[in-house]
Amino acid sequence: MSRFWTDRPTLVTGATGLVGGAVVRRLVDAGADVVCLVRDRVPNAELHRSGLDQHVASVAGDIRDQATIERILGEYEIDTVLHLAAQTLVPVANRNPVSTFESNIAGTWVVLEACRRSPLVRQIVLASSDKAYGSSDRLPYDEDTPLQGRHPYDVSKSCADLIAQSYAATYESPVAITRCGNFFGPGDLNWNRIVPGTIRSVLRGQRPVIRSDGKAVRDYFYVDEGAAAYLLLAERLAGDRALAGRAFNFSNEESYTVLDLVATLLRLMRSDLQPDVRGEASNEIAAQSLDASRARQELGWSPIYEFEESLRRTITWYEDLFASRGAL
Repeated sequence: MSRFWTDRPTLVTGATGLVGGAVVRRLVDAGADVVCLVRDRVPNAELHRSGLDQHVASVAGDIRDQATIERILGEYEIDTVLHLAAQTLVPVANRNPVSTFESNIAGTWVVLEACRRSPLVRQIVLASSDKAYGSSDRLPYDEDTPLQGRHPYDVSKSCADLIAQSYAATYESPVAITRCGNFFGPGDLNWNRIVPGTIRSVLRGQRPVIRSDGKAVRDYFYVDEGAAAYLLLAERLAGDRALAGRAFNFSNEESYTVLDLVATLLRLMRSDLQPDVRGEASNEIAAQSLDASRARQELGWSPIYEFEESLRRTITWYEDLFASRGAL
């Protein structure tokens, strides 16, 4: 782990989320002075379940509250900001677009404006998404692909991404942007997502449910890979201000249909269960994949894990989780 992080005052928003938990763990292991903005206390979130919250400062507050963000930046003398807070679920965005726009768009400009007003913040990493690209006939996406989200979640990520670019271009804010695919891995307790939902179903001896027709193509990205990529980008940004305003795709550059992913999980878990394909999902992009050559060439980034290895690690985590509960 780089000594860059030793004693570095670092704010993580979205610390109770899947990616947030993995990022906080890496920062704590690296010796950073971590401050987490927490809106809701989620006892089963990795931040709390693993005891990471005993090693960080936690501030209760909403990402849309600029006064709170400015207080954190000032009182904790924050040097680096990792902005991960977001409403991340497509079905929730379809049902509740306004709350998604408020969290993902307003939350982004609040953080960036607070950072602009702080004399101490030196680097900001903003988590965008491959969903910011929207639907495109040209795959894989590279970073020059237009951002053209159409549905609520996709639009929220397109807007947040463009706002970050605007702050870099207009105010020279030291912000760089990550665009990753669908995260999975230890700590994800949202059972509507395909990886944890499938694993839980198999452990219970039930058929895994696929809400869509299973034909959608996606990039799936291990959460520990994402955490490592975010920290690497912050380090590179500290050494090269020309990276401000730039976006980077992070991907294993392997894409799978939902049916293929479920079949792989079933094989790794040695299950002969057949998925229950319901075809109920709507407003979802048919195919997405990412070109990560810019991150490889300009940041010196490369994946840590093979895809199936990351799935095995994820399965093991859930097996341990259910075993510790004493029942499935």
